[in-house]
Amino acid sequence: MRGWLRRIRSQIFRMLALRRIGSHAGLPTIHGRTRFTRTTHLGYNTHFNGMSVRGCGVVRIGDHFHSGPECIIISEIHNYRGNALPYDHTMIARDVTIGHNVWLGTRVMVLGGVTIGDGAIIQAGSVVVSDIPAMAIAGGHPARVFAQRDPEHYRQLREQQVTS
Repeated sequence: MRGWLRRIRSQIFRMLALRRIGSHAGLPTIHGRTRFTRTTHLGYNTHFNGMSVRGCGVVRIGDHFHSGPECIIISEIHNYRGNALPYDHTMIARDVTIGHNVWLGTRVMVLGGVTIGDGAIIQAGSVVVSDIPAMAIAGGHPARVFAQRDPEHYRQLREQQVTS
């Protein structure tokens, strides 16, 4: 696609996404259809290639975040402990916290109540149902940690990021 057309398309995606958002530290870069909620809060320098945030829970995404296409964050669950089967009409908010320098691959799903630590990488197609520690590389369904980033290399890159 031509450069000018891609820029116009990104501006339209951004304008539509920012109509419903809680807050953002800087204008996000949005290259695909993206939907936020009023309880979504973005850090500085965030990049989305198509994401859907759904639910009434608070979603906090840190600085220097990047997502592949077709990611989804679900921040609520049906009340299955209510007065009806299989669940009642109420929803339970489950907050999601994503740290700084996190990268979500294509079609990652993050469920409510999860914290993803700084510098974590989530493999494409994964479903994150529990906390992922900082600098972990995780994947699968459910997502499990299978590797770690080099802490010294990560620290050096963070220092460069701060000074540039």
